Amino acid sequence: MLGYVVADGQGAADLVIRQVAERLRAQGVHLAGAVQVNSDTEIETGADVRCEMDLHILSRDTVVRISQSLGALSRGCRLDPGGLERAVGLVAHALAEGPELLIVNKYGKQEIEGRGFRPLIGEALAAGIPVLTAVNRDNVAQFRLFAEDLAEPLPGEAQAVFEWCMARRAVPAG
Repeated sequence: MLGYVVADGQGAADLVIRQVAERLRAQGVHLAGAVQVNSDTEIETGADVRCEMDLHILSRDTVVRISQSLGALSRGCRLDPGGLERAVGLVAHALAEGPELLIVNKYGKQEIEGRGFRPLIGEALAAGIPVLTAVNRDNVAQFRLFAEDLAEPLPGEAQAVFEWCMARRAVPAG
């Protein structure tokens, strides 16, 4: 009940996850979670960040910026942990409403360290709610340590991921 897409190529998994979420919403599937949208601000505006990262909260019309500008010469991680935790809080509220599926844009470094969306993934699985996420190839081994035998690799193709979600979505209570 924990499907994951391995990210091959920058932004490829984000796009697949986003396309699947859009199709699921169009089918009326009750979702909790967030999808990531990146914008290349360096090209568009000359800004000092390579791209801005936003999480679109699936249960409401809210966008949370999760990137921060660290300066033109910075090589550090540009993730804004405060922005990520704000998004996690919004998704936690939606998870409490019993969605059919939780979509987490990425199981990344914050999740590996036990933060970010990791607690919500555990809560969803404990409640019988399937989870869809993406994992960077470099993080797959650590993700599988967390997920154990619950992890199911999915092809990086939107139709196959959509079908997996439709077949495994939780039946709403009531």
